[in-house]
Amino acid sequence: MHIGLVGLGKMGYNMRERLRLRGIEVTGFDRNPEVSDVATLDELIAQVPAPRVVWVMVPAGPVTAQVIEELGNKLSVGDLVIDGGNTKFSTDQEHSEILASKGISFLDCGVSGGVWGLENGYGLMVGGPEDDVERVMPVFDALRPDGNREESFVHVGESGAGHYAKMIHNGIEYGLMQAFAEGYELLEAKDIIKDVPGTFRAWQKGTVVRSWLLDLLVKALEEDPKLSNVGAYVEDSGEGRWTVEQAIANEVAAPAITAALFARFSSRQDEAPSLKMVAALRNQFGGHAVRPPRSS
Repeated sequence: MHIGLVGLGKMGYNMRERLRLRGIEVTGFDRNPEVSDVATLDELIAQVPAPRVVWVMVPAGPVTAQVIEELGNKLSVGDLVIDGGNTKFSTDQEHSEILASKGISFLDCGVSGGVWGLENGYGLMVGGPEDDVERVMPVFDALRPDGNREESFVHVGESGAGHYAKMIHNGIEYGLMQAFAEGYELLEAKDIIKDVPGTFRAWQKGTVVRSWLLDLLVKALEEDPKLSNVGAYVEDSGEGRWTVEQAIANEVAAPAITAALFARFSSRQDEAPSLKMVAALRNQFGGHAVRPPRSS
């Protein structure tokens, strides 16, 4: 199978490599010529055999909208576009309708795995028609972790459902990171605790809170035990806000996720140790940039 991949950043680059290692031929395009296989989007379209599959892996928002609009004007009837970014689910529905009017299919795919996906695989949440999902299952199978498909892949529902599920996933992620971060600050604050990194290491196996996120927390502390190179400024890329919006719209109480989002807002005003840890964790799993401490 041969697909096109638009966007070879932190995740897209590794996705291309994982697909190739598992027998999927990939032509990638990126504005950075050092990583791109072709010079233009037109060249990518020319190299991918029809009916084409083109996966879009660019930042959510105007950039994604621009790429999908351009693809809609260049692709042919019967081609298929997959948006693997963190687009808002309601925007997916708009993109699906626009492409359908041109005879082009559309799937939205929430992708989780961060910068570690090349080695570990990606969790995938897909929205769109069943027949289109089946058409590209070899691609999804190549990207997901080895083993039972049901543990790492789900066809959630119709258009927008994949990114809705990923939005909730990221909202939960906000709450989990905030809980670990607050625990970190409490451990640091008590002078009877002599080994904070060791405490977290002791939780990595056999405990209720063992998780990959905990493993990444330990890794962050091993690299920088006092987080001295990390500023307590935590970005939010939109999914947490959208999750809270949906909680309000559906009258679902989501106090932990909401508080975690608000904590990120407060991070832009102080240097709390807990928020240093949230920033460090985002860097560990997603390669998101951290800011230096404000005193630097």
